[in-house]
Amino acid sequence: MPKPIAIFEDVSYQYPRSEKFVLFDINLEIRQGEFLGLIGPTGAGKTTLCLALNGIVPQFYGGRFFGSVRVGDLDTVEHPISEMARLVGQVFEDPETQLIATSVENEIAFPLENLKIPRQVIRERVPQALSAVRLEGTERKHPHELSGGQKQRLAIAAALAVQPRLLILDEPTSQLDPVGAEEVFATVHELNRVLGMTILMASHSAEEMAQFADRIVWLAHGEIVALGAPDEIYSEIELLIKNDLRPPQVASAFFHLRKSGIAVPKIPVRLPDAIPMLADLARREPNPDFDLPAPNKVTGDPLLSVKDLTYIYPDGTKALQGVSLDIREGEYLLIIGQNGAGKSTLVKHFLNLLQPTAGVVKVRGADTTEMSVSELAHRIGYVAQNPDNQIFNSSVRAEIEFALENLDFDPEEVEARTNESLETLGLVDVQDRHPLSLPRGVRARVVIGAILAMRPDIIIFDEPTTGQDYRGAQYIMDISRDLHQAGKTIIVITHHLYLMPEYAQRVIVMGKGTLLLDQDIRTAFHAREALRSTFLSAPQAVHLTQELRRSNENFPPLLTPEEIADYLTPRRMAS
Repeated sequence: MPKPIAIFEDVSYQYPRSEKFVLFDINLEIRQGEFLGLIGPTGAGKTTLCLALNGIVPQFYGGRFFGSVRVGDLDTVEHPISEMARLVGQVFEDPETQLIATSVENEIAFPLENLKIPRQVIRERVPQALSAVRLEGTERKHPHELSGGQKQRLAIAAALAVQPRLLILDEPTSQLDPVGAEEVFATVHELNRVLGMTILMASHSAEEMAQFADRIVWLAHGEIVALGAPDEIYSEIELLIKNDLRPPQVASAFFHLRKSGIAVPKIPVRLPDAIPMLADLARREPNPDFDLPAPNKVTGDPLLSVKDLTYIYPDGTKALQGVSLDIREGEYLLIIGQNGAGKSTLVKHFLNLLQPTAGVVKVRGADTTEMSVSELAHRIGYVAQNPDNQIFNSSVRAEIEFALENLDFDPEEVEARTNESLETLGLVDVQDRHPLSLPRGVRARVVIGAILAMRPDIIIFDEPTTGQDYRGAQYIMDISRDLHQAGKTIIVITHHLYLMPEYAQRVIVMGKGTLLLDQDIRTAFHAREALRSTFLSAPQAVHLTQELRRSNENFPPLLTPEEIADYLTPRRMAS
């Protein structure tokens, strides 16, 4: 067995002014050369555990720290952070916050200069780091010219150049499109397998963690719940869901098959293992009562209409090119595409935050460029990716009242609408609390409540599940469904495609500023070439279905693990 590179012994930690310990009695060995995955719901203590490995916890944050963490021969409390940085590289969730230089090569050189590495050594290490993450040829580019996946690989290169013994990645793919996430996982896997780099990665990406990790640490409420191989951890489906964690979709499919009474000897957690097992089941008689639900098409006059929309940014970037679409009242629309595809630029035109270079956007027949902010606020509500950016007041009630008061509603109407929003979103009990003192999911509800009080026709959710654990993501999407069922038109932008079959009806696929596809969700998710052209990847259950359709053309285009299990369960067992 490989020698440990890092050891936690009886580690407990409490942040300053916090009533609870965020880590409690952690004992863990990280083995030399392994890829160790770290999973757990939001608030489990994953980030704190990562920060304890380079001494930032407790040296920077203070607080109460018990036990010891050793990396190599160094105790992380006794040695300064600058010394620990030579042993431990760290890559965070948002690549934008880590990139500060004016060129790719300067970004990699920066940490080396801070550590007073000799100039000649820096000149040797920069191209080595670029080669390791496959970014050769980008040396003179500004980091902001790179794609999301490239930016995160650059952050990894900057950490690698120091030649740490341990590389820590804390949710490095949560803000990336599917292909950007695949790039990062493939890069890290290569560093681990080819260069022998020891990896600790915290991530909610169940499918990738099952594929790449050697072992997985499961953290909950600051304690280690389980430690083992991905096959052991991800086969505990009920326990994972109970702890707000999402299992890989192939594991979920076999779990539902087992629940329906089909003898499943083991639950596979990786796609290559699942395909032959499911192919055997697919050769049996399927459930004759299974029917694919018909696409739900909404008719009527457009609520929001986009005609020949083109937008060119001041720097010459053509973000949108001749986009045309109609969105009708009562639709639930999903807009997808790689980072930089034009999704956010399109939505900003809905809100009149940008004005078209050419073309027109209309809401109920009115040109948005001729509408005031208050008029648009009555028609369209916008929920940003980070709810904290939309919170301005010191209580939940004041936050919901804010826009109504500023738009000169009379006091009785302000009170009535505020009370309605508080009740609808279950915020009555926290109406006097400061919004920022509440959990992230509740803060998102506060923002939605403030928007709902305006009674808009359309509500836009822009990457609402980023940074959320499985339950938090589902919770926000359930709110969107409730609003849709109450008659609102919903538009969602997200990279988390695995969530959407339960909610969205229609899908717009964007790529390089153009509209590539406009279809119902089943057709869109199975449009392999269209998704690939904009560097998107369908959920794992769709990939599993497509593999089975290769050998059986009658196999239907399924979307979810539940549909797969339902189709493959004979009627006598399903009943």
